[in-house]
Order: sequence, then structure tokens, then C-alpha cells
Amino acid sequence: MNSYAVTPVGIVRSPRLEPVDDFWGDLVCEIHLDKEHFTPEALFGLGEFSHAEILFLMHRVAPGEIEKGARHPRGRQDWPRVGIFGQRGKARPNRIGLSRCSIIKVDDMVMTVRALDAIDGTPVLDIKPYMREFEPIGTIRQPAWSHELMRDYYKGGQTK
Repeated sequence: MNSYAVTPVGIVRSPRLEPVDDFWGDLVCEIHLDKEHFTPEALFGLGEFSHAEILFLMHRVAPGEIEKGARHPRGRQDWPRVGIFGQRGKARPNRIGLSRCSIIKVDDMVMTVRALDAIDGTPVLDIKPYMREFEPIGTIRQPAWSHELMRDYYKGGQTK
């Protein structure tokens, strides 16, 4: 093990079993903290926050699917080719996902959240409370295709 090793802090338990592109908004799932390495104290105070940022490993992305260059997001030829670091696709070099979700409750070693875009069995790498002071400074700018891509991402209604 080198000094860069990362060990999951927990695991996602979700009704969603497959990684699909949209409809994460109403999805309620749980993050179960690793009982071997943590106690309930690790989550003390987190329930006072409305949102958390969850870093997770997109474990179902096969090594041969990892993108290191540019591609059309979602394979859409009508959108520009964009480098992997200019998009939020799951086939990232280190397969690390980041999601901001609503905290529903924190109970013992389980955190219940809404709109976490991770599937059942996903290893959780870190949990951070979201604070307004970490919002971007200044005006946010993004290309038109990204608004279209995200149009249904957090819509509700589907959980599988």
C-alpha cells in the first residue's frame, strides 16, 4: 500500500441497480458507514446540515471503458467533443464521482439521502457537509450543450 491508497468509508444501498443517465432527483438511498473502521461518532453533527457532498468510486466502469481523451458526451454527435476533464462522465480516469445530495436523516451508522447518483453497492470514499461558503465565487459559466445534458438528470419518478 502506498501513501495514496484510499479506503472506502462506507457503501451505498439503493433501489437503483444500474447506472443510467437521468432521473436521480427522487431517488432515496442510504449510505452505510464501515463498522470495522468507524463508530457512530463519525457522523455526529452531520444531520444538522441540509446537504452533503459524497465522493464515491464508480466501481462498475471497466478499465477498458476509461476515457483519457475527448468524446461526445453521451455519444451525442450533435454535441461537441469534450475532454474527459471538461465533462462529468462516469468513465473518468480514476472513476471518482462527486454528488451533492439532500440529507434526509442520520441514524447511528446510516445516512439517508435524496438525489445521490450512485447505484447499489457503490463504495463511498468520503462524506462532507455542504456549506454555502464553498459555492463558486463569481458568475457561473457553462456551455449550452451541458444544460441540455442535465435537463432530466435530477428529475424524479424513476428509481431503477
